[in-house]
Amino acid sequence: MAELTQRQVKILKSIVEEFIETASSVGSETLEKKYNLGISSATIRNEMASLTQLGYLKKSHLSAGRQPTSMGLKYYVRNLMVPKGLSISEEVGAKEKIWDFRNEFDKLIRETTKELANRTRSMAIATTDQGNIYSYGASNLLEEPEFYNIDVTKTVLSLIDNTNFWFEIIKKAGIDNTEGDVIHLLIGEDLGMEHLEPCGFVYQRYAAGPHRGILGVIGPARFHYQQIVPMVDYLAALISDITD
Repeated sequence: MAELTQRQVKILKSIVEEFIETASSVGSETLEKKYNLGISSATIRNEMASLTQLGYLKKSHLSAGRQPTSMGLKYYVRNLMVPKGLSISEEVGAKEKIWDFRNEFDKLIRETTKELANRTRSMAIATTDQGNIYSYGASNLLEEPEFYNIDVTKTVLSLIDNTNFWFEIIKKAGIDNTEGDVIHLLIGEDLGMEHLEPCGFVYQRYAAGPHRGILGVIGPARFHYQQIVPMVDYLAALISDITD
């Protein structure tokens, strides 16, 4: 991965944040007017071209603007994003929802999946080491422009009961070889299916007594990562904490 200049980092950060908010390609004029980068539109265009060559941006088919690639989005999440911490009331509220199920593993995972979907307005997925998969919140996908495409929505919904797909994805991501405090992020082509290109999957491992699995959300690749990542992290850790 090529090392970016400070100027390129600022431009990439601005493009990703604008894309997350608008679901639209971002042009140089928008960046110049809205993000106070201190450089001309022509310079911004040149840097956008460089970032495209480096693989962080891609051209839109519908406009002259650019969108972040999966590589660009991952760079943002890993290096530029400032997570929005959960408030005390959010933490307490989530804990209250699942606390009573701490001694009933299946119910605990089911209720935690439901809570994650409701709090992130995404589709939540959980797997268990018993080969089960839980999902909740599929209707939330329909609120996002990416899922106005029927092929995208049909593909995601067809995977709800496909345990092999999720376990293969996790296996490919090397979940057993990664530290537990690292958030796992699969975007676009990482998911290995044509119609999943505009999608993202953010997940974390959990340990509930002797049980192991993952908890995460699937939705548009332009997740509001600042809110999504801390919530996935918190609920996965909470499962582990209350079942020790």
